[in-house]
Amino acid sequence: MRDGDIIVIAAEKVAKALAGRERELIETVRMAYIAHGAGASSLPHSVFLRFPDESRNRIIALPAYLGQEFGVAGIKWVSSFPGNLDQGLDRASAVVILNSPTTGRPEAIIEGSLISGMRTAASAALAAQTLCGERPYSTLGVIGSGYINFQTVRFTLAACPEIERILIHDLDTARANLFREKCLSEFKGVDAGVAVSSDDILRNCTLISLATTAVKPHLSDLSACRPGTTILHVSLRDLTPEAILAGDNVVDDVDHVCREQTSIHLAEQLSGNRDFIRCTLAEILSGRAVARRDADSIAIFSPFGLGVLDLAVARLVRDLELERGDRSVVKEFLPASWV
Repeated sequence: MRDGDIIVIAAEKVAKALAGRERELIETVRMAYIAHGAGASSLPHSVFLRFPDESRNRIIALPAYLGQEFGVAGIKWVSSFPGNLDQGLDRASAVVILNSPTTGRPEAIIEGSLISGMRTAASAALAAQTLCGERPYSTLGVIGSGYINFQTVRFTLAACPEIERILIHDLDTARANLFREKCLSEFKGVDAGVAVSSDDILRNCTLISLATTAVKPHLSDLSACRPGTTILHVSLRDLTPEAILAGDNVVDDVDHVCREQTSIHLAEQLSGNRDFIRCTLAEILSGRAVARRDADSIAIFSPFGLGVLDLAVARLVRDLELERGDRSVVKEFLPASWV
């Protein structure tokens, strides 16, 4: 590409570029976390655009820079409109823009919802693998039967191949059954079933992924969980502050997750401090913290979702497309230099 050109990568090509690369994406996310944990990043707080007439809807801007071997800057602009589901549309849509960290000039525009979903799932799978402890997982429980949890299943099976069964719960039974059918079709050799309640998930699964559209906490008691359970609190607002305070809490970034009324933020407000957060995932990955507080603790991973992960995965997509000689390059997208 010449300076001033820009590559535009649509969803179909994003999906094709990343197909079958689950382990590579998990490794990409791992290295991005380590780089961020080492201070080789710039990560302003996300900006939330909200709508006065519908509190559930939001569009979020996540600007970021990631250094070390990544050398990329840019932004993800991602919307969440839960009501889309009733219209047969996906809840989330997104675009990622990559900029040159040398000149600041935009270099790529990439469909972002697939990248966002896969980096979220890769992050959750990495956490599941890292926090596993002494008891291998056999059953993965999912609460919420949307795209994010489906990708979480995909990536977690790649990270933890010992898993034999998926147990699904959703307030919409039809959606749960559809999720089950998709799992049975997509993931050969793995059983799948539907649970009638979230308590069934807590009792029967030692690895649990929460990816719902909840805006207020609805799970207050984790006493049904087995010792050593790992909870991937992907949607961030399912657990009450009391449940958070009772767990062994690991996050992706302390400052980022303690805002916007996440369950971690509510627990901070209730306790008056952040002492209940034991460490970040990057600290475990770099050997500065142990994986679990103890073998029987309920480990809770609450990832705010860092823009550096989107950039790391988007950079991989861009590089793969350029290697393929992709022709979706808009020539002279930028104006000629005035100087």
